[in-house]
Amino acid sequence: MSNEERRGVSRRSVLRGGAVAGTAAAVGAATGPAGVAAHYRDGAIRADLVLHNGRIHTMDRRDRVASVLAIRDGRIVYVGNDRRAAAHGFDGRPRTIDLRGRTAIPGLIDCHNHIVLMGNRPGHHTPLENAYSVADVRAGYRARARRVPRGEFVTTIGGFHPNQFTEGRLPTLAELDEALPHHPAYISVGFAGPSVTNSLGRRFFEAAELPVTVGPDGSIAAGTETGRATLALRRTLTPEQRERGVLDAMTYAASLGVTTHLDQGAFQATGTPADGAAHEDNHAMHLPFLAVYARNEGIVRLRINYLHQDTDAEVPELTARLRHTYPFFGDDMVRTGAIGEFIAASYSGGPVFLEAARRAARAGWRIEVHSLTGTDFQTQIQAFETVHAEIPISDLRWVVAHVPRITPDYLARLRALGGGVNLTGWQYLAGRGPAAGPPFRTILDSGIPAGMSSDGMQIAPMNPWIHAYYAVTGRNARGEVINDGQQISRRELLTLYTRANQWFLGGPDEKLLGSLEVGRLGDVVVLDDDYFTVPVERLRRLRADLTVVGGAVVHDADDRQR
Repeated sequence: MSNEERRGVSRRSVLRGGAVAGTAAAVGAATGPAGVAAHYRDGAIRADLVLHNGRIHTMDRRDRVASVLAIRDGRIVYVGNDRRAAAHGFDGRPRTIDLRGRTAIPGLIDCHNHIVLMGNRPGHHTPLENAYSVADVRAGYRARARRVPRGEFVTTIGGFHPNQFTEGRLPTLAELDEALPHHPAYISVGFAGPSVTNSLGRRFFEAAELPVTVGPDGSIAAGTETGRATLALRRTLTPEQRERGVLDAMTYAASLGVTTHLDQGAFQATGTPADGAAHEDNHAMHLPFLAVYARNEGIVRLRINYLHQDTDAEVPELTARLRHTYPFFGDDMVRTGAIGEFIAASYSGGPVFLEAARRAARAGWRIEVHSLTGTDFQTQIQAFETVHAEIPISDLRWVVAHVPRITPDYLARLRALGGGVNLTGWQYLAGRGPAAGPPFRTILDSGIPAGMSSDGMQIAPMNPWIHAYYAVTGRNARGEVINDGQQISRRELLTLYTRANQWFLGGPDEKLLGSLEVGRLGDVVVLDDDYFTVPVERLRRLRADLTVVGGAVVHDADDRQR
């Protein structure tokens, strides 16, 4: 972009310090931007911006495509094709950016993920979901290390699988030594491994309070040994490191174009090797995020669900939450949401599950539960019906997530209760056919409220474009068709990630996010290629050239390349 088109507040004055680490072969490790304090006011990012000469897909109910969009004080004030009309009403000269014909879409909404866990990862977490070979991993780690102080861990915990690498395996100790001669490394698959480290990492793990057995090739067995390794790293975390991890997670999300995240919590940590990648302290895990937002440094929007796993029929922890926390409480940047994705330890039904649902209904809360089998959604929806007979829930929008095996009859029963389903391509990494699910086509044809999510960063990628690839092709990371007959179109998929996901946010967000319309928040993503026409194999590699939140540029790929 020319200097003229960049007039106004520059990104370097908007984002204080830092930079995004370049990542070879689209590995996508990010570190850097520390906030947008100059544009924060009243709990929102507010800036003036005019985008023109683009293909701006509004994703409104008419699916309008415009060439010009104007944002004033953080809100959209014009959508159309007249640049002069767009410039009216500004007190000064807004920043203007020529999109040069590029494709723009609303900021994506991920209605079910675990970005809070990602922000609390130990070490300098480096997403590997965009790597396609061991060589990509080594190149990405090498690039990441250039911005990490010598001697500090470079890590990846979850969000990828060796299936996506051409070699079908993890890198070895020798390969990681070559990439990171001055940094310990730790790469762990899924919830509980297997894992791998390098020579410097092996020294750390073998000297830990609970020593870890590391093989000659750097391998660490799944289960207890990986649990010990992850625990040893977690014990080194400081509040400052967690806040740095929050900024890294936000920066990575912005680079993908995901501007709003509905986080689904974590399993309560025990401080033992039994804890996996999805465990954290449910009473403290949000504090690093809240600290970042309190300093006006947050660059994406966070919505918080509260996960509960009571085993007592009196559901004491959930009851305390319902008494002392408020749904949809907060501001445009961070707000509370619902109870979920677990409402009780017995997630598929039973008396404790039923009592938890009953108390949430009495308190007027939304809930979200998680289905992975061919029967759990049945007992969950039956419990919803039992509660509804006592306390109407039609207006509460209760959600069943993942639903890889849900059936048309239960979709109809859930729809009759005012409920919905959110979908994810988590089967992409390790799923096998012939019908891995979710049944995208069946669900969309049923008319039930449906939205798209990633369920990243443990067993699934956070990258929405990988999930787009899976939903559109039905292919897993090995290129096998595993969900045939359930593919959907690119426009349908993008609708699920934008306009349809308004329903899953609810509260004030429903009229503020998800589409580019006058009066809504100015969250826009300019893509590095045309989502609608790019070859299907290129879908997974799409990125944001420019990400805008509330009119402020929070990610600019051009600046990354300088």
